[in-house]
Amino acid sequence: MTETSPAAPPAPLTKPQDVIEAAGHPAGSGNVRPGYDPRLANEDLAPLRKQKWTSYNIFAFWMSDVHSVGGYVTAGSLFALGIASWQVLIALLVGIVIVQVFTNLVAKPSQRTGVPYPVVNRFLFGIKGANVPAIIRGIIAIAWYGVQTYLAAESLNIIFLKFIPASAALLEPSFLGLDALGWISYAILWVAQAAVFWNGMEAIRRFIDWAGPAVYVVMIVLAVYLVSQAGWENISLDLSSGEPLGFWASIPVMLTATAIVVSYFSGPMLNFGDFARYGRSYAAVKKGNFWGLPINFLFFSLLTVITASATVPVFGELITDPIHTVERIDHWFAILLGGLTFVTATVGINIVANFISPAFDFSNVAPHRISWRMGGMIAAVGSVILTPWNWYGNDQAIHYSLGILAALIGPLFGILIAGYYVIARQRIHVDDMYTMSETGRYWYSRGYNPNAMWAIAAAGVPTVALAIVPKSLVFAGVIDAGWGSISDFSWFVGCGLGFAFLVLFERLHPRVPTLEGTTLGVSDGSTDDVLEGYPDTATASVAITGARADAVDSPAPAAETEPQPPVAAGAKE
Repeated sequence: MTETSPAAPPAPLTKPQDVIEAAGHPAGSGNVRPGYDPRLANEDLAPLRKQKWTSYNIFAFWMSDVHSVGGYVTAGSLFALGIASWQVLIALLVGIVIVQVFTNLVAKPSQRTGVPYPVVNRFLFGIKGANVPAIIRGIIAIAWYGVQTYLAAESLNIIFLKFIPASAALLEPSFLGLDALGWISYAILWVAQAAVFWNGMEAIRRFIDWAGPAVYVVMIVLAVYLVSQAGWENISLDLSSGEPLGFWASIPVMLTATAIVVSYFSGPMLNFGDFARYGRSYAAVKKGNFWGLPINFLFFSLLTVITASATVPVFGELITDPIHTVERIDHWFAILLGGLTFVTATVGINIVANFISPAFDFSNVAPHRISWRMGGMIAAVGSVILTPWNWYGNDQAIHYSLGILAALIGPLFGILIAGYYVIARQRIHVDDMYTMSETGRYWYSRGYNPNAMWAIAAAGVPTVALAIVPKSLVFAGVIDAGWGSISDFSWFVGCGLGFAFLVLFERLHPRVPTLEGTTLGVSDGSTDDVLEGYPDTATASVAITGARADAVDSPAPAAETEPQPPVAAGAKE
């Protein structure tokens, strides 16, 4: 699909901090080619030499993203909206299929080029403009990283109090709004997560490959135990109290449930390219998304509602928080196993959803100064400075801070999808995303694409207003609480507006190159993969040519494996 070019010698490593590993891969896995500007490239942001993740690795990623205290509570709350269980299941299915479709769309540009989310934005927002969506996503991730670590620390506190009764004395002294025991648990988890992250992307892959199934095993055991205590005849999929809603009255509630599902996944969905870039093929990524989203989420939701339903006959009240459920069992083994399980689950989602994203995002701001690891540690330190325990329980604080930033996720998503599939027609010149030359295809105007910038503003203002104003009026007592649910649809409105405005601006004043008739250096997502396990770069075909030449010159013995393509500039190893 692309023209070939003579293989260039491997480029030297860009910085000392990249000598150990590039984003967890062997040194040199990021193919920093000659001519790449060091202000735009390092070993972590350059196109990968080799893509190794299978569909199971993607499936495990989504297991870790779903398995958390927040995911448990969210899934359980959907069955308490006052509609029939079959209606909840339909809403869940529709919502998660929407997530699957959009995730497949956002995965393709990164998987085919082998670059992370902030880099792939350069073809659309401009070499410098790409930092705008990256920083927005990075700040959101930092805040929720702190929240998830705090929730996991609560689980660890229960274990300390059960097995070390003297630790109760640490609940009295406090600093910056958090008691001493909370600081100890938070610090332990902070260090543990940083240790997994510091060992790189391969260590993270191994962790989530193990953590996802392990959490499921314990959740199934917990569900079986509670059902055996409650009796199956006392289990109901309807967790709502009061009279059920009529059919027509339930339709808006079903739509709200669908919107909640999509909103819950909107963060990791936006920067899913950070993970899709490692997929050995686009087909493998889509297969992993199928098992990890509709299949995994529906099974998790059913397991959640069955467990929550069993708490009513067993404990005399509905408990939707898994930490409190385990605590009420009041058996040392259950508390230890359950506590550690939910700690593991929360660490898993925190790393994949809130650690890796800012690592790439902040490295993208100044690649010659900030490596992937340094970007991640900036996020980790920032999560402590924000003291999430002080504002997590304050709905208004979250509403007026993260609510505004989160409302921009929809527009950013719509703009990226429109730019890649409609405007650029799935064609990206990979090398031009790493040059500061004013003659580069993606320099636009001083490094910014005015059309993309205006699209963010035009779509962002009404979307933020939709997310903020209704709930603000509810807080003020001006309107009924039911009207606040309008804000749940801000992602859809923002995505649609972002898509429409970019297409409109590009039609009026075209700026994004379509690269029609150009093949050299172009990644074309409309064609088949050049070679499974290799990025779709201009010199990927060199790897194929070289492999064929080696096979002809020195055919391998029958007992040996097929020769691997040689390393070439632009190809992965």
